Amino acid sequence: MKRMLPLVLVALSIAAGASAQGEDPVQKALLAAPGNLKEGAMVIKWKPDFTYDTLRPGTNKLVCYDRSGQPLQQPFSVECTMVGNLPRVAQNMKLEAQGGDRAKANALLEAAEKDGTRIKPEFGSVFYNMNGPDQARMRPHTTVAVPGATTATLGLPETGAGGGVWIMNAGTSTAHLMIPGQ
Repeated sequence: MKRMLPLVLVALSIAAGASAQGEDPVQKALLAAPGNLKEGAMVIKWKPDFTYDTLRPGTNKLVCYDRSGQPLQQPFSVECTMVGNLPRVAQNMKLEAQGGDRAKANALLEAAEKDGTRIKPEFGSVFYNMNGPDQARMRPHTTVAVPGATTATLGLPETGAGGGVWIMNAGTSTAHLMIPGQ
């Protein structure tokens, strides 16, 4: 029994260390980053006023952040996109918080689209998301921003009925390519 106690204590300390690593905000945010961009990605932490603190500077244009627990987000929600999209992300978060529920937030987003105050994302920029009820059940979702794009401008369908890449919200600042299986 005395010989097992040190082994049990070592096992518990390893388990505690592994659990603590899972709570690292930088590593958590980077879960959404593609492998080839992860090392150089900037990591930020959003503040309640929709500004952010930089947790780790980056060397490429990718920025990652945790949205878990924010209004209208899954309990586990991490996202990465291009640094140039941060003003749009901040606007999204502000309108989602003001709306309180999905229908009201969508109405606010649509009003901003209609009155021309909706901030456009960078054309061709990617949004990498990992969302779910918890980390063990998170699912990836990747979209490519193509503001203003339509079937006429890109030659892609505006529905996913064909099973391939398609344009969602065509003709708006929210237009983006949906990738099947993502």
